Amino acid sequence: MGPMGQPTRPPLYTTAERARRDATRWTLVQGILAPLQFLVFLISLVLVMRTLATGDGAAAANLSVVAKTVVLYAIMITGSIWEKAVFGRYLFAPAFFWEDVVSMAVLALHTAYLAALGLGLLDTAGLMWLALAAYLTYAVNATQFVLKLRAARLQAPARMPLRAEAAR
Repeated sequence: MGPMGQPTRPPLYTTAERARRDATRWTLVQGILAPLQFLVFLISLVLVMRTLATGDGAAAANLSVVAKTVVLYAIMITGSIWEKAVFGRYLFAPAFFWEDVVSMAVLALHTAYLAALGLGLLDTAGLMWLALAAYLTYAVNATQFVLKLRAARLQAPARMPLRAEAAR
C-alpha cells in the first residue's frame, strides 16, 4: 500500500527491462515513428472530414488513409520487435497488455478500410466513416501510450542534479 492506503502499482519496467529499453535501437525507431504517425493522422483526419463535409477530395482522403495505415503497420511491426527486445515477447507483455489489445482493434479497423477500398465494398461516405472509426480507436490507443510514457517517467529513478554528479 502507498500513502493514504492507496494500492501501489508495480513499476512499469524492472531495472533489467529499463536497461534493455534504453539500449535497443528500437526505442529510437518508436520515438521517430510515433510522432510521424500522429502527423499523418492529423493531415488525414482533415482530409477525411473535408470529404465527408463537402464530398470533395475523396482520392486525397483515401490516399491519406492508406499512408496512415502503412505507417501504422510499420510502427506495429517495429513495436513488436521493441517489445520482444525489452520484455522477451512480441506482444501482450503484461506491462503493455491493454495497449496491445486496443492496438489489435486499431489494426483490424485500418485493415478493414484497406479491404473495403481495394474490393470496392463501401462507397466514399462509408469509407470515410470507417476511417473515422479507425481514427477514433487510434486516438484511444495513442492516449494509452502517452499515459504509459508519463507513468514510466514518473516511475524512473531520480537522477542527481548535474552539479552533484560533477562533484563526484
